[in-house]
Amino acid sequence: MTTKINWKKGRGKLGILQPLMGTWKAEADSPMGKVSCTRQFQPILNGHYIQLTATWQILTKVYTETAIIGLNDKLISFWSFTSDGKKSQGHLALASDVHPQAICFEAQMPAGLARMIYWPDLHEGFHWAVESKTKAGWNRFTHHHYKPTNN
Repeated sequence: MTTKINWKKGRGKLGILQPLMGTWKAEADSPMGKVSCTRQFQPILNGHYIQLTATWQILTKVYTETAIIGLNDKLISFWSFTSDGKKSQGHLALASDVHPQAICFEAQMPAGLARMIYWPDLHEGFHWAVESKTKAGWNRFTHHHYKPTNN
């Protein structure tokens, strides 16, 4: 059974993230082998923030990320912390070149500008991609199709 998600924003400034709320799972092939990733989005601190918890399973290794999404000077922003000790922060951006309803965050990384994009799938769940900015445009190096879990 497929589950087409309702890609409509909710109330308030963070309502744009409403389509992502819940727990989602993707499985994909990668240069390091088969990868499984679970992403959970949930409101925290009386709904003033959204917490993303991502757990990556790559072969026998587990990699985790905790990100907090909220307002920073009226701009929707994120702060991300990973199990390998890295951190990043960025803000909401446009990605209409990917999909008219895309939810995109950009961050300045050590290697340059990067973006993380979520957009609805026509049949089930959503797509997620990570891209880096090049002189020629955006270079996609990760793409997953997330489907809802039963948890």
